[in-house]
Amino acid sequence: MALGADYGVNPLIFAAIYVGAIPFFLLFTGIAVKRGRAGRPVVLPVMGAGLCFISAYLYLAIAGRGIPLWVWGVLALVIGYGAWNAVASYRRKLRG
Repeated sequence: MALGADYGVNPLIFAAIYVGAIPFFLLFTGIAVKRGRAGRPVVLPVMGAGLCFISAYLYLAIAGRGIPLWVWGVLALVIGYGAWNAVASYRRKLRG
């Protein structure tokens, strides 16, 4: 909690956003897969899933102040890996 105060981020809000976005991420992922299998565009549901995935980090970027550069580097790696993993997962699910 003390680190949150130092950087202007409420850890409870961060955790609530992080956990609260999971059902919406799964919903948008399901919609994207269903639309993809039907041959319909998947851009909007994939964008929704991506927004859910990064929503807690957006809060960190907006509310945080003085966050060390290495934290942003780690977050870039986490987001990059998550995007790569999501694309691979979508492709597997679309194949059957």
